[in-house]
Parts: sequence; structure tokens; C-alpha cells
Amino acid sequence: MKYICFGYLDVQQWSTLSQSEQNARFDACFTYDEGLKKDGHWVGGEGLQGPDTAVMVRLEQGKVSVTDGPYAETKELLGGLLILEARDLNHAIHLISNHPGLKMGPWEIRPAADLDQMIRESEARRAKAKGKPAS
Repeated sequence: MKYICFGYLDVQQWSTLSQSEQNARFDACFTYDEGLKKDGHWVGGEGLQGPDTAVMVRLEQGKVSVTDGPYAETKELLGGLLILEARDLNHAIHLISNHPGLKMGPWEIRPAADLDQMIRESEARRAKAKGKPAS
């Protein structure tokens, strides 16, 4: 089963580290990620640029609104995401519990939703609305 893991960065704690300490933490994370890949648990992952590069897009009174930056001020910023293949939630927790990134801040783990059936049903409804048989 796939699990989406959101890694947060404790900004206050991170800012107290020297450049060499920050580099060592990154190196440890990338080394652990290589092990996840080797063992078949790595599905994908990406680091995120800082919140100063973010925009929020929402619908307000029927119109699209775009604002700069993250929605809420927090001492922890979303730093990246990791997609794991794990037997179950306990296995995903075990994999993240050993990740060196845990020293940088907390992780949120959520099972990925299987949308296959929902997509097939939507395709059938849309095809019916167009008067075509579903594929």
C-alpha cells in the first residue's frame, strides 16, 4: 500500500545549526532514502522550495483568489513529501521512525487513496452525459 509522508522542518531548530551540520543532516537523509529505494519502499519524493515561493489559490465568492505565501504562520514548514510502499500503517511508521529527517521536524503519514473505482464511475457518468458508451 502507498503512504504519503509529509516532512516538516522545525525552522527555529534548523536555524541554530551550522552549514556543516545542515549538510550532514541532508546527507543522512539522502543515504536513508537510497536504502528505501534499494529495499523497494521508495515510490517517489520531492523537496519543496521555501514558503516565500508559495502561492495559495482559492475560490472566494465565486472568483479565483491568489495570494502569496503559506496560509498560516507556523514554526514548522512543509519541507517535502515522500511516497512509500509499505505493508501497512505500522510498517510506514517504522520506516519513517528511522528516517534521519525526523531530527529536522515531524512527519505526517497518510494512506494514499485508491481512486480507481471513483475515476471509472466518473468516466461512465461523463460518457453517458455525452451520449457515448463507457469504455
